Amino acid sequence: MIAIAGLLGISWIFNDPISKISEGAYNLFDFNLYGIEGSNVAILTALALFILLLVIRIPKYDRITRDRMLAVMFFAFVTIFFWAIFEQAPSSLTIFARDYTQRVLEGNSAFIFKIVNTLMTIIPLGIITWVLWLLFKKTFSKYALSNIFLAISFIIIWTIAIWMLSVEFGKDIAEVPASWFGVLNSLFIIAFAPLFSKWWESKYNPNANMKYAIGMILLGIGMACVAIGASSIEPGAKTASVSMIWLILVYFFHTMGELCISPVALSYVSKLVPGRMIAMMFGIWYLAVAIGMKLAGVFGEASEGIAKAQGLSYFFWVLTAVAVGLGVISALLYPVIKKLMHGVR
Repeated sequence: MIAIAGLLGISWIFNDPISKISEGAYNLFDFNLYGIEGSNVAILTALALFILLLVIRIPKYDRITRDRMLAVMFFAFVTIFFWAIFEQAPSSLTIFARDYTQRVLEGNSAFIFKIVNTLMTIIPLGIITWVLWLLFKKTFSKYALSNIFLAISFIIIWTIAIWMLSVEFGKDIAEVPASWFGVLNSLFIIAFAPLFSKWWESKYNPNANMKYAIGMILLGIGMACVAIGASSIEPGAKTASVSMIWLILVYFFHTMGELCISPVALSYVSKLVPGRMIAMMFGIWYLAVAIGMKLAGVFGEASEGIAKAQGLSYFFWVLTAVAVGLGVISALLYPVIKKLMHGVR
């Protein structure tokens, strides 16, 4: 059963992109079953076999181990939808930034953006350069050639950064690239990760499922922001000029949600699962992440059709409802999950 599920999963991983790139010329699952495409049949079969394997194996363990594994399965289920919604960043949110967001700035707005963009470029580069300088002083005598190549690489990076910024400052207007908003995720993580770390170390550190509840609700708030921003876009519209503030809020709340869920997820797997089962449960966890990534692509593909029929705002409101709904369910299940975890925090 494991071999069949694994073979179907690996075959699907390679076949899915190849069949799309070749436009169906190379397709291992070139068939339909009751209207369902062969590739979907394959991955659903693999998933069903995997779930069946868990159903068969989990009851064989002692009560505490079984309960903790069930808690991990709940977290894995929520994780699927977290990544499915969070990973709209490179798909539907980037399209929203490109086609529906006012990204051309003039006057004071342009000048402020140039300053912010400069700080976002120079400060991280400066910090990394300083750390590398400290490293050079300790390792140059042993690894001189490697350090020289690394230094040359950073000189090139600094040259490109300064040239890019000088070109931007030479323009009267500033056009924010659609991909620029994706940088906000890293910026917010660097800025707020220490605060979340202090929170987790304090007496107010919430239980695992409450962290998931908070993370999913923050994810939903982020989607609600872009849904509100897109409310003025008519169904089928090709372009619009929505304020950038909505996208900035999206990435802010999504990053806050990520800081609640992503760093602690694997930590709880290692705490809840016995050592002899770590490998299997990590496999389950990454399967959940993979399913979430696949769903993100499915949602992204569906966004175009939904935008034409009901409007882009409707699509984002659906994702908002899913995220907030799972957050509320996670909060309501607090006593149940706490009991299943048997004292693990």
